[in-house]
Amino acid sequence: MATRTIPAVREDAGTAPASRAAGFADPGPLGLAAFAMTTFFLSAVNSHLVPATVEVGVLGLALFYGGIVQILAGMWEFAKGNTFGAVAFASYGAFWLSFWYLIAHGGADAMGADKGKGVGLFLLAWTIFTAYMLICSTRTSGVLVAVFAALALTFLFLTIGSFGGSTAMTQIGGWLGLVTALLAWYGSLAGVMNATAGRVVLPTFPARNR
Repeated sequence: MATRTIPAVREDAGTAPASRAAGFADPGPLGLAAFAMTTFFLSAVNSHLVPATVEVGVLGLALFYGGIVQILAGMWEFAKGNTFGAVAFASYGAFWLSFWYLIAHGGADAMGADKGKGVGLFLLAWTIFTAYMLICSTRTSGVLVAVFAALALTFLFLTIGSFGGSTAMTQIGGWLGLVTALLAWYGSLAGVMNATAGRVVLPTFPARNR
């Protein structure tokens, strides 16, 4: 990411050769991949592409890939001085760990009749967080703006669906989640391919006047 900037989840652009020379690779593509895969699985359930009974299958991904690996990516971003990437990956890693705990330990079911309100409040908090991360992403790249815009809409519809008990709203949120996952996968692919090639192969549309 040198003479031509190739931002992943970064405030500034490094260079692929420089990253290798420093012996510290860009953690952005890893964080995006972990986020994308876990989001894809759960969104396939929410969109009704697969039966709701397979939702339990996301727990392993939520704990290890979406959770632990994403938090590790966030810590590596902290080490590289990238505030945006650090906050994003560490926070969404914590989201997936929270999701894993709620499902695996029966936290959501323990809410009883208020489950919709409880889960809705949980999702609303993440909608707010994602909204301001969307604003911050405008200083990074077009790909990340698209990821966070789609994610903000995903959380919004899931929040409405949970509070209102609307299957249709949740299903729309699921489809938006699939779009989010595909965009994040593209960002990850671009980061890996561009860093490996040492030049821009897949565009990420870096922000101007940064």
